[in-house]
Amino acid sequence: MKTYDVFLRRFARACAPALALALAHVSLASADEPGVTPTSVKIGQTIPLSGPVSAYATFSRASLAFYDMINQNGGIGGRKIELLSVDDSFSPPKTVEQTRKLVEGDQVFAIVAPMGGTTAKAVQKYLNDKKVPQFLIQSSLPYWNNPKEFPWSISGLPDSDMEVSLYARFLLKKNPQARVAVLYQNDDFGRAYLTAMTADLKGTGASVVASEAFDLTEPTVDSHIVRLAASKADTLLIGATARQTIQTLKKAAELGWKPQYFIAYPAANIERTYKVAGVELAKGAISSSVFKDPGDPAIANDRDLKDYFAFMEKYYPKGDRLDTLNVAAFVEGEIFAEVLRRCGANLSRKTFLDKATSLGGWKAPMLRDAVIVRTDPGNYDIFRSMQLLQFDGTRNEAIAVPN
Repeated sequence: MKTYDVFLRRFARACAPALALALAHVSLASADEPGVTPTSVKIGQTIPLSGPVSAYATFSRASLAFYDMINQNGGIGGRKIELLSVDDSFSPPKTVEQTRKLVEGDQVFAIVAPMGGTTAKAVQKYLNDKKVPQFLIQSSLPYWNNPKEFPWSISGLPDSDMEVSLYARFLLKKNPQARVAVLYQNDDFGRAYLTAMTADLKGTGASVVASEAFDLTEPTVDSHIVRLAASKADTLLIGATARQTIQTLKKAAELGWKPQYFIAYPAANIERTYKVAGVELAKGAISSSVFKDPGDPAIANDRDLKDYFAFMEKYYPKGDRLDTLNVAAFVEGEIFAEVLRRCGANLSRKTFLDKATSLGGWKAPMLRDAVIVRTDPGNYDIFRSMQLLQFDGTRNEAIAVPN
């Protein structure tokens, strides 16, 4: 017994250096790849579950439901996905606090589909300095396509410059001398619409003749609409989300002002915006999208739509299946899952970035027919095309983009 004890002690001493080295490698690997185990991957998300735009909370609930579905079907490559979706109230200081907690405290692998451009910008440098993926940002700012300065930040939405370019081309074809008014949210999101439309009309017969900025804390935009109507503009671009778009449609009708509406795609939803305002008020409005509209009767038998409805019924039955925010969460979940699949067993942040920035042409479920997912290392715009739409009182009908 004593001889055996001596042998064990000698064996332990002999193996100690190798064991220490092995443990060091394990520790280093864990430190390099937070949030990843052979059976799981932990990701984080900041989103306004409270505050002035808390209507976006459904995106969080739909995202959680999507990963529940993935996990109940075995995960991706044997790994279950754990999403920590936390409230930032659409406040940049709170986003900074919550993001630091997710990265340094919860040790998430990546920040996935955070909501809002201004809030995402507040943590962009921090995440890039730490080489943490900031993937599928829910913001349409053209600013995000900057792979040289911020290689770890990739938007999950089409940028507003592309959207407004479609509107300007349509407008100049139909009304070359248009007098355009712009209502915009007083932040990066809203200002991008004013900036892009002003630039696109420069040197043409059309021009922006009036603009009004509103703050999210304002109860209504009525006073802004009164001033814009006084400009006698024949066209109104609304760079806002659903609540202010509804108020605009109602107030303009009350004033007897009937401009051609161009509505930012986050608000161009039949159920959440047009029906609430009154479909007659929204009839003729121009918008655009990359997502299929679940309320469109023309695609009632679409395979993607049936799969999406089945997902909502089983995993998020309390959610509004016609709300395009839930469609967006479904699509973004599919994109993230596809990148994980392409990473295979070798799931590291570096591998993830490589795969996320070389998607080629991939067709995600619930994208419109003309839209594919595409990225390359020199161009992070995940969508390179959108479908121009016009509301006919029943559906958002696809229309051709003028040359």
